[in-house]
Amino acid sequence: MTAGLNKRIVLAVTNPDKQTFRLALRGRNAWALKSLMAAGHGGCTPIENPAPRWSAYVHNLRRFGVAIETITELHGGDFAGNHARYVLLAKARVINEGAAA
Repeated sequence: MTAGLNKRIVLAVTNPDKQTFRLALRGRNAWALKSLMAAGHGGCTPIENPAPRWSAYVHNLRRFGVAIETITELHGGDFAGNHARYVLLAKARVINEGAAA
C-alpha cells in the first residue's frame, strides 16, 4: 500500500444543512476526502487526479454522510466521452492524524 494510506485520520465534517459529525477514515477513503478538501470549489476529476476507483471512494464517503456533488463533464481526445468532477460540499477539517495501523 502507498505510504501514508494506513494512517487513520479523524475529521470534523459539517454538511451544508449544518449537521456536524466526526468521521474516522483510513486508506483510499481518507486519501479521497483529503484530496477533495485540498481541491476546494474546483473539485477533483479522475483525469486530473488519477486513482483506481474514484467513484467507489465517493460512494463510500457519501454513505458515511459526507455531502459531495457530482458534475458530469465532457472531454475530447481519442477516447472522447464524459467524466465526473467531484466537489466537496461539506466543510471538513482534520482533528487527528494517527499512526499507521
